Amino acid sequence: MPADLPTKLCAGCGRSFTWRRRWAAVWDEVRWCSDRCRGVRVRRDDRWERAVLEVLAGRSEGATACPSEVARREAPDAWREHMEDVRQAAARLVAEGLVEVTQGGRVVELAQAKGPVRLRRTRR
Repeated sequence: MPADLPTKLCAGCGRSFTWRRRWAAVWDEVRWCSDRCRGVRVRRDDRWERAVLEVLAGRSEGATACPSEVARREAPDAWREHMEDVRQAAARLVAEGLVEVTQGGRVVELAQAKGPVRLRRTRR
């Protein structure tokens, strides 16, 4: 399988997905990574993106924040339930070039990361 297949970010979950042969004729219209995302139509809630950017704005350049800090800030009593919302918001911000996801001090792709990650503003 060629490694240079095009990729997109899912409009629902924010994860990266790769071109598939069955989408060849309609690749430009494909917006969701799976039937689940297309069926559920995950609602994009911009408040999580704003919260990520606000937490990072309060940090010095190059400093990172844990996604759980964002979730705890916005939903102190139910923060665990919103961790996926924060990860999806972070994925969208990465796609826009505003945020980087790091693990062990190195920039990683959120969809491929296993375990805890940190978020930081991109250097401009």
